[in-house]
Amino acid sequence: MYTSKKPYVYGTGRRKSSVARVHLFPAGTGTITINGRDMDDYFGLETLKLLVRQPFNTTGTVGKFDIEAKVVGGGVTGQAGAIRHGIARALLQVDESYRTALKAAGLLTRDPRMKERKKYGLKA
Repeated sequence: MYTSKKPYVYGTGRRKSSVARVHLFPAGTGTITINGRDMDDYFGLETLKLLVRQPFNTTGTVGKFDIEAKVVGGGVTGQAGAIRHGIARALLQVDESYRTALKAAGLLTRDPRMKERKKYGLKA
């Protein structure tokens, strides 16, 4: 556990071309801040908000941690997936017993799907 002003746990998440650096603060209230903005302001779609909260729902830790995430690259869906991956990795450092639930939900595995390259000789 790192200590700056408040002690926190760090996790890095990746999805498509997005990279998220997630700081998880124990004994929090459940606030999620992304690039200095509230999650409700950052993500417009409710499905993306559910995607980000999925690791907490899986482990039953809703409202126990605060999240500060810095995410770069890609679009909003890739960024939401990267944050989800980073939160799952950070939760694992808090308590190793979460591994079975997170692994069963597929939250610890980095999604290998990337954009397919452009090919010459095709129309449109």
